[in-house]
This record gives sequence, structure tokens and C-alpha cells, in this order.
Amino acid sequence: MAGKKGKGKKRIKRVLLLLAAVLALLAAAGFLIRIREVTVTGNNRCTSEEITEILFPTAKERSLIYCYLNDRFGEHKKIPYVEDYDLEFQSPTSVEVIVYEKSIVGYLRYMSSYMYFDKDGVVVDSTNEKLEGVPEVTGLEFGHIALYAPLPVKDSQVFDEVLSLTQALYDYEIEADEIRFGSRNQITLKIGEIDVELGTIDDIGGKISVLHDTLPVLEGQAGTLYLDSYDEANTSMMYTFKKK
Repeated sequence: MAGKKGKGKKRIKRVLLLLAAVLALLAAAGFLIRIREVTVTGNNRCTSEEITEILFPTAKERSLIYCYLNDRFGEHKKIPYVEDYDLEFQSPTSVEVIVYEKSIVGYLRYMSSYMYFDKDGVVVDSTNEKLEGVPEVTGLEFGHIALYAPLPVKDSQVFDEVLSLTQALYDYEIEADEIRFGSRNQITLKIGEIDVELGTIDDIGGKISVLHDTLPVLEGQAGTLYLDSYDEANTSMMYTFKKK
């Protein structure tokens, strides 16, 4: 009986060693397999080529096993304008990068650069390139600006106002060139050659609705449209436009 037990233990040991050897070979083969095809989806601000270069700069990052383990257990790399990303392995040699972009609501001019920030007031990129469709925000008081850190403004509530305003502009497909904050948080939009006085953020949805209906009438003109007197209870109210 003792002999049979000894043989059984040796057999199990050989099987375990064989399995370990097979796993080692598979792991080695996995490290040798290279990702050759990268597809990027969900990106608008960064090009697919830029994202691919950031995530797969060398042969090591293109190793199948390294890429898989690093994605599951490592820290994701920082990509401008990107909140996070997922890797979906389509085959041993191809992967899809699914990008989740940050919501960029505006930019500030700072030391000859455009400092873009998201809805939380965090600076997500510093560049000399101006992005289309993103308004410049002026009139804010701030100190030293650092990348990936919140803008050091005195009144953080202003970002809630920026978000509410930009969301209303997005809903009505209006592109503003500038959002200017004056004293007592009075807001002025600049759209081409037209300045729009909005007053405070109160009733911003109604004000932007009126702006949407009025802009086609003012096409080609220059001047100031006053919507700061908007009254939600008086939908037939006329608004003043002063030409330059």
C-alpha cells in the first residue's frame, strides 16, 4: 500500500510539473506575441495615432501578456482630454481602445498658452492649439495654474455656472467665442460680432432659448443684445439690440 501511495504522489508531482511547464511556455509565448492592430473609438479631441503612440510606444507595451496584465493591474496612462479608457482584446494580435473623454467646458489664456479645463474646474491640458467649439472664459481671478489640478479661483461656484451655461448653449447648438464674467457674476457672451448681456445665471435656459430664436434675425449685424431683463413669466417681452 505504501508503494502505491508513493507512486501516486510521484504521478501527481509529474503532472503538476508538466502543467507548470506548459503554463510557462504559454506565458513565454504570450510575451512574444505582439499586438499589431490598434483601433481607437470614442475619441474626438485626440487623434487615434496620438493615443496609440501614448499607450504603445515600444515593443514591450505591445506584448500581449504585458499589455493584458498592465491594463488589469497597472495604472492607466494619462491622455489629454481623456477621463479613462478600456482595452478590448479582439484577438491575440489586435486590440480596441475605448476612450471616455472629459467634458471640456472652456479655456483660459495663461502665459501664452491655452489652459483647458473640465466641468470640475480641473486643468486637463496646456497647449498652443485652439480647439474649435470651446469658449474662452475671461474675468476670473486666479493664481498659479498647474496641469491636472483645479483652477485656483476665489469662487468655485463659478464652474457650476460655466457648466450650466455651456450645457444650455450645447442644447441649442450655439457656439460662443467667449464667456466673460463681470462684477457680481454678470455674464456676457461674445458670438462673432455680437455681445449678449445675460445678467446672472438665473433662468439661463430661457435666456439661451430666446438667444437661439433671435440670432438668425441678427445674422450679419454687429452690436449688443440685452437679455439680462429676461422674465420667464412674460414670454412676449421684446429685447433690446443696439447696433455698433
